[in-house]
This record gives sequence, C-alpha cells and structure tokens, in this order.
Amino acid sequence: MIEPHSSGGYILEELVVGMVAEKRVAITEERIQKFAEASDDFNPVHMDEAFASKTAYRGRIAHGLLSASFGSALVGTILPGAGAIYLAQTLAFHRPVRIGDVVVSRVTIAAIDEVSARVTLRCEGFVGDDLIMDGEATVRVPRRRRAKT
Repeated sequence: MIEPHSSGGYILEELVVGMVAEKRVAITEERIQKFAEASDDFNPVHMDEAFASKTAYRGRIAHGLLSASFGSALVGTILPGAGAIYLAQTLAFHRPVRIGDVVVSRVTIAAIDEVSARVTLRCEGFVGDDLIMDGEATVRVPRRRRAKT
C-alpha cells in the first residue's frame, strides 16, 4: 500500500505495475445529500425512505457514482496523484451501498504505456468483503516534475 507522494503526485517514471492505494469513506446522510445537490440526482431511491422501501432494495441506497467518485479521489490525490488526468473509466456495480456502510476504494496499477504516458488502473470498491463495484480507468500521468518557483 502506497502513501501520497511528498510532491503530491507520482510521475510516470516512478510508477510500477502492482502499486496499490486505498481510501476508506463512510457513507452518511450528509454525503448522499451533498452528492444529490452536486449531481442534481434526486432519485427517490436515494432520497426517500418510504419510496425506497417499496423497491427491490427494500430501503435507500447511495448513488453508485458517489461510491465511484472515491476512486477518482484516489487517482487525483494518491495514485498517481496530482497531475493525473482521467481519460476513460469503465464501471460495473455489483451490490448496493447504504447509509452507515464504509466503502473501501482501491486502485491498482495494471499497465503502464511509457510512450503515451498513460496508465491503466484496476478500480475496485468494497463494503466489508463484498465487492460493490469494479472497472478500469485510463489516466495520463506527467513525465517530469515542474520546477519549483
């Protein structure tokens, strides 16, 4: 498990296939409300317990993209970190996430293309031992650090 780089981000030459970073985030009522406001997604399955209790989920669930956004936070702040730019993302959702759950997001470097400065990341999310989502991201990574001014 790696920690954030002291500069804020890893450059291409510092990355190695197999590097892993994780982030743990508790799902709260406040997070769901803020995400709904930011995304303008007020689907009642996320916001209204009476409505959600009548669905196949038998209660409210968090937005899938709320949980997915924690992977984005990992990419932008830890691995590769500052300077990494998202180019593509695939996602599959396997289980719902509920208020009170703790989502563990994990990114693992799966491949490095030194010619294009692109990195492929395996992205996973867990609640306990249950895989809630997975996919793959492609990000562009800086080749060298900017000179300090």
